[in-house]
Amino acid sequence: MRIATIDRDESFLRALAQQSARSDWQLIIHREPIGADALMHGRPHAVLVDIALLGPRWDEWLARYPARRPELGVLVCTGASTLAKRVHGLDVGADDWITKPCHPAEVLARVEAVLRRTRPPAPASGRDPAAVVRGGELELHLALYDAFVGGVPAGLTRREFDLLAELAAHRGGMLPREHLYRRLFGLEMASGERSIDTFVRKIRNKLGRLSPQWRYIQTHRGVGYSFQARRVGGER
Repeated sequence: MRIATIDRDESFLRALAQQSARSDWQLIIHREPIGADALMHGRPHAVLVDIALLGPRWDEWLARYPARRPELGVLVCTGASTLAKRVHGLDVGADDWITKPCHPAEVLARVEAVLRRTRPPAPASGRDPAAVVRGGELELHLALYDAFVGGVPAGLTRREFDLLAELAAHRGGMLPREHLYRRLFGLEMASGERSIDTFVRKIRNKLGRLSPQWRYIQTHRGVGYSFQARRVGGER
């Protein structure tokens, strides 16, 4: 397994290289920002990036890779930052956000957790991962990582798609915010954390532009969400 790093922290890189060797990972080190083609030339399974090297447009860099390679794990490993910055990074494309100082063993464990989530799922319980989930005017294509209305893609990010697919997999059933947070981030949800609500709002906005007569994600106030296609006005 190959991890590409974009980082200049030499002490961190040395410790990570030692841990990678013990864990039989190949570490590809870049000490400067690198273009998409050059980065992909090493065929990494995951990218670990310190956004301090990327400048003020770091979020555009993060957003580039999920669309290019949905199975690529993208993790930020950087210094202390605000909650708003971390949520924004996770929203635009990062699969995880690690705050330095951190132990390299935890970093690799988080990389492995991300790769378990980003790899295409194996068929389970007779469910075909290439199947299409339909509701109202919406078609959710599991193999394409996007939702479509009349053949027009909604343009969901990978994390938005994962949230919608998780709700659709439990169609009609209510899923608590805590469950959705664990499925998306592999972590327990902190008190007051509102990132799931932010993702739901963005999914609704994207689907609403294509299918304004339908609502697909229903709110269970104070608890969670469910996937139920309903016409505006209440008809299912």
